Amino acid sequence: MFCQHPFIARLRQTPRSIFLAGLLALPVCAQAADGLLDAIRHGKSMTNFRLRHEHVDQANRPETANALTLRSLVGWQTADFHDFSLAAQLIDVAKFRDDYDERDQGIPQTGRAGHPIIADPDVTDVNQLYLDWKGLDRTRIRLGRQQVNLDNTRFIGDIGFRQVMQVFDGVSLLNSSLPDTELYAAHFHRVRQVSARHRQGALDIAHARHRLSATASLTAYGYFADFENPTVAPINVFGPDTDQSSKTLGLRLDGSHVLSGAWKLPYTAEYARQTDHADGDSRIDAHYARLGGGAMFDGWYLRFDYERLSSNDGRYAFQTPFGTNHLFQGWADLFLVTPAQGMRDRYLSFGGKPLASLQLSGEYHVFKSDQGSIDYGKELDLAIAYSVNDRLQAKLEYARFREDDRLADPARKPDTEKLWLTLLYSL
Repeated sequence: MFCQHPFIARLRQTPRSIFLAGLLALPVCAQAADGLLDAIRHGKSMTNFRLRHEHVDQANRPETANALTLRSLVGWQTADFHDFSLAAQLIDVAKFRDDYDERDQGIPQTGRAGHPIIADPDVTDVNQLYLDWKGLDRTRIRLGRQQVNLDNTRFIGDIGFRQVMQVFDGVSLLNSSLPDTELYAAHFHRVRQVSARHRQGALDIAHARHRLSATASLTAYGYFADFENPTVAPINVFGPDTDQSSKTLGLRLDGSHVLSGAWKLPYTAEYARQTDHADGDSRIDAHYARLGGGAMFDGWYLRFDYERLSSNDGRYAFQTPFGTNHLFQGWADLFLVTPAQGMRDRYLSFGGKPLASLQLSGEYHVFKSDQGSIDYGKELDLAIAYSVNDRLQAKLEYARFREDDRLADPARKPDTEKLWLTLLYSL
C-alpha cells in the first residue's frame, strides 16, 4: 500500500515495464519501511512489573490470607505513522504464595474455603491491543482492547489497584475540536474484569467535559449497560433469571478556588440517576449524589465528602459495576457491590508530601445505610509511597474496618484488616 506511486502504477500496466517498475519502486518501499521502523523506534513503553504481598485477617474466616504475586505488563505503542499507531500489551500474573480463597462463580477454591478472598488470579492474557487513528482534526478513534478511565473513575475505570486490571473491548472516539470541550463516546461489547472473567454485553458511553475555567470543569455523562449481571458479585443482585441492564445519566462539577499564596479550596458536586435499560429489571431506580470540599496548601490536602448511593425501598441500590470501586467506600473492598439497603458514606481524606519522593495519604469512613438506619461500620485507611527513583516505587497500605450493627449474613460486613506491600518497576 505504501509503494503505489502513480508513475509506478502506470508503468506496471505493460508487461515489458515490470522489471523497470520494480527497480523504481525500491526507493519508495524502502522509504515507507524506514518510516514504519521510525514509528516503532520512537514509540513508548507500556511495560512494568509489580510485585505485591497482601495479607488479610477477617473475623468470619478461621484462617488468614497471604498472597505474593507478580504482575508483568509487557508492551509497546508505536508513534504515529500515516495517522495510525498500534499498541500491544501482554499481562502475566504469577503466584509465589497463594494462601487465599480465589473464588470462581462463587465456588470456593479447593482447600481454601477457610481463608479470606483475594481477587488476584494467575492469568496470562492480552491486556491491551488497539489501533489508533488520528486522521481527523483533534480526533482519536481507538479500536480494540483498551483501558478506560473517566473523571475520578467512579463509574468507568480500569481498577488498576488489582493485579488483573479491567479492560474493555470495542471502539472509542475522543474529540477536542470544540473550544474548552472534550467529547468521548464508546461502544464496548465485552469487559474483562479483575477476576479475569469476560462478560459479554453492550456498554455505550457518552461523555462531555467542558472547562469552565483553568481550575473548574462541568461534565455530563450517560452510561448505557446491557449486561444481565455486570457486577463483580458471582450471582445476580436480584437472584436468578433477572437482568441488571441499566442506564445512568449524570452531571459533575469539579474544581478548586485559588486563594492567595499556595492555598486552594477544592470542591466536587455530582448527581446521577440510574434506571432500567433494555431488558433490565423494573426495580432498577436509584440515585447517586456526592458533595465535598476542603483545603490544599503546597501539596498537602484535607477534605470532607459525603457520598450517597440510594436504595429503592431495600429492593435495589445504585451500582457502579464498571468503576474503580476500590477507591470508594474504603480500601478494604467490602462494599464493591452496594448493599440493597444503599449506602451513605461520610469520609475525611488527607495527605501530602513531606519530601519530594515521599507521599502520605489516608481516609476515615463512617458507613450507614440509605434505607433502614443500619450502621455498617467504620474504616481507617493509610498509605505511604516512596519513589526510589524514576523507575522504582515502593508502597505500604493498610485498611482496618470495624462493623457496628451485627447483621445477618449475607449483609454482614465482618471486622477486617488488610495490609499491602507493593514494589513497582517501570521501563
